[in-house]
Parts: sequence; C-alpha cells; structure tokens
Amino acid sequence: VPLVENIGHYIVDAGGKRLRPLLVLLVAGALGPIRQEHITLAGIIEFIHTATLLHDDVVDISSLRRGRATANAKWGNAPSVLVGDFLYSRAFQLLVELGSMPLMSLMADTTNTIAEGEVLQLTKAGDPATDEEAYFSVIESKTAVLFAAATEGAAILSGASTEDAARWRRYGLNLGNAFQLADDVLDYLGDPEKMGKNIGDDLAEGKPTLPLIRTLQVGTPADQILVSQAITDRDATAIAEIVAAVTRCGALDYTLQRAETYA
Repeated sequence: VPLVENIGHYIVDAGGKRLRPLLVLLVAGALGPIRQEHITLAGIIEFIHTATLLHDDVVDISSLRRGRATANAKWGNAPSVLVGDFLYSRAFQLLVELGSMPLMSLMADTTNTIAEGEVLQLTKAGDPATDEEAYFSVIESKTAVLFAAATEGAAILSGASTEDAARWRRYGLNLGNAFQLADDVLDYLGDPEKMGKNIGDDLAEGKPTLPLIRTLQVGTPADQILVSQAITDRDATAIAEIVAAVTRCGALDYTLQRAETYA
C-alpha cells in the first residue's frame, strides 16, 4: 500500500536514536553470536516503538517530532493511526515467524502494558495532584517496558535461563526509567534544534512530569501556583518562568539524581 510505504519511509528518514533495537543486538552479542532471529526481533521492537509514536502524536495533537512535521500533521490523524495499527500487526506477524511462545507472551504483555500506560497518562494529563508514584507507573508502563522487552527478548532468543532473562529484564527497565527521566529534564533544558521538539511541549500537553511534581512539593508558594495553573490549563506560555522555578527549587537536579539511581 503506497500510503504505508510513504509514511514508513518518512518516519525512518527522520532519524532517531534506535536505542531499543540496538539493545537487542547488544544483549545478543553479550550472550553469544548475533543471529538472524535477533535482527528480526530488533525490527519487531522498532516497529512497535514507531507505532506508539504515531499513535502518541495523534493523542497529543503533536505537530513536530525529530525536527520536522509529524505524520499526523502531514497526512492527517486517520492515516497515522492506521499505519500505526499496520506496524503493530506486522510486528506480531514477524513474532509468529520466530516461533517462540515465551517471546510471543512477552511481547503481548508488553504491548498491553504500553496501552495501559498511555491510558493512565491520559487520565493524569492536566492534573497537578499527580504524585510521584503515579508518575513512575506511567513512565515504566509507557516507556521502560519496551526497553525491558528488548533486553529480555534478546536473552530468551539466546537461550538464557529464566533467572538470567529476568536479570536482563531488570536492566532494561532501569535503563528505560533513566532514559525517560532524562528526557523529562530536557523538556526544560534541552536544545530544540537537537531534540527536534519545542521546549515545554510536555507542559503544553498538561503532562505532570517529575520536575513539575517536585516543584509542587518543595517550590515556593508562588512557584507552586504557577506550575499548578500551567498543568491545569495545559499552557506553556509562561515556560521561561517555569524553567526558572524548576531550576531554582532543585527539581531538575532531583530528577537527574533519580535517573542516576536507575543507571
């Protein structure tokens, strides 16, 4: 289908870190030879990740990713959702070809958890009462579990014991949590040119990330009011003042310290 190919090529050409498929190959290489099945799993992981990005951009009404227009901004919401669905289904077609029931079970659980995380994040958007426990539930479900699937899945294909595969899973979860924490800091300190997104995008979507949650805990009363109102209104127009607030109260340093505990 030409539309699938067009959107697929557009997303691939946009670049990206490809961390998740790289993790598959790194773990496979650590446990023995990298075989074709590992390469297939790397592709599966990236298909699923790309599908989540397509769906995320529609849900978040995003217009910019990796420095250029999102697929939904270029082609519309319906094509983006449908191509995301195609990538999900194609990923599971490839999983069936690998013929590993433990791996299929892992990936089924992973995609289900990601969907739960997306819904949980949606329910917390615009809610300044969101606490750290809820925040970490969101990032583990929405982000870290796919890192864990990459590391554990590679271990399964390499013939690792159940105990060793579980260790690789914990490594992936920790790395994924650290990654998301660092990414949430970049929403206030990053370079838009390098990040491919605008400063304050998460705030504009009403996402109560850890820097904001921490500011609501320890910031001055004025800073707490500023941040709470911005989350409620999903308004990033006061981003300069909010960056100053999260920096002044140590919320960014706190978030980076939490990331280091997972690293």
